[in-house]
Amino acid sequence: MTRSLRGRTLFITGASRGIGLAIARRAARDGANVVIAAKTDTPHRSLPGTIHSAAEEVVALGGRALPLICDVREEDQVAAAIARTVEEFGGLDIVVNNASAVRLTGVASTPIARFDLMHSVNVRGSLLVLQKALPHLLRSDHAHVLSISPPLSLEERWFAPHAPYSITKYGMSLLVLGAAAELRDKVAVNALWPRTAIDTAAMREIGRTMEIGALRSPEIMADAAWYVLTSDPRSVSGRFLVDDEVLRAHGIPDLSKYAPPGVADIDLTPDLFVRSLRELADGG
Repeated sequence: MTRSLRGRTLFITGASRGIGLAIARRAARDGANVVIAAKTDTPHRSLPGTIHSAAEEVVALGGRALPLICDVREEDQVAAAIARTVEEFGGLDIVVNNASAVRLTGVASTPIARFDLMHSVNVRGSLLVLQKALPHLLRSDHAHVLSISPPLSLEERWFAPHAPYSITKYGMSLLVLGAAAELRDKVAVNALWPRTAIDTAAMREIGRTMEIGALRSPEIMADAAWYVLTSDPRSVSGRFLVDDEVLRAHGIPDLSKYAPPGVADIDLTPDLFVRSLRELADGG
């Protein structure tokens, strides 16, 4: 099987920066059609990238790009963005639900307005995008939905420090679980999560209030996503995947290129919701 996204149309939310942009760039290298669906139309005062700069990168790498202003909380914007995608590229093959809001605070210290934002973006936004995209995905012979959300686990350590955020990320994953069963043999629906913290603008923002160590680059998630999205949709669905496990399953054991020079894997900052590299090394 020759793996490629050439000619496929991807709708990626939150693709103006970070993991979403990395996935867009990886698809562009194959010659894919990439929709940059995000809110940032003009440069932000502190965050890098806009839908237009991301589109320029996609084109420079050999892909076709469509930058669209799209707040996943707004039904009209999502419906219009999906319609514009189909008008421009003639169909839709792949949706990546990457847009996310985060606040790592506990029950007592999370403002309800912030919880509403996280729920609206993470859970409701993912459902809304899937609903609007579904009629077009069902016409594709290579239909995939990939959620950047964690494996489901009820360990209390993943809830106690930041239950409001955890609830919304697990909500994304519950949608994967249900949609994969509902759409079996029609659309592949999977989740992908990083083993370690990833060097994104969101993580740097978190680093202002928490001590953050060495991070892997977003390209590890992009490469793992590429393997998932180039798979036969009938062969992989309803899976909760972790980036390093995906790459090792495809014969890539050395992941040092994704880390800062000289930093051992075991010393990388662990991410939430999955066993750390140190735990795995210790047999945990």
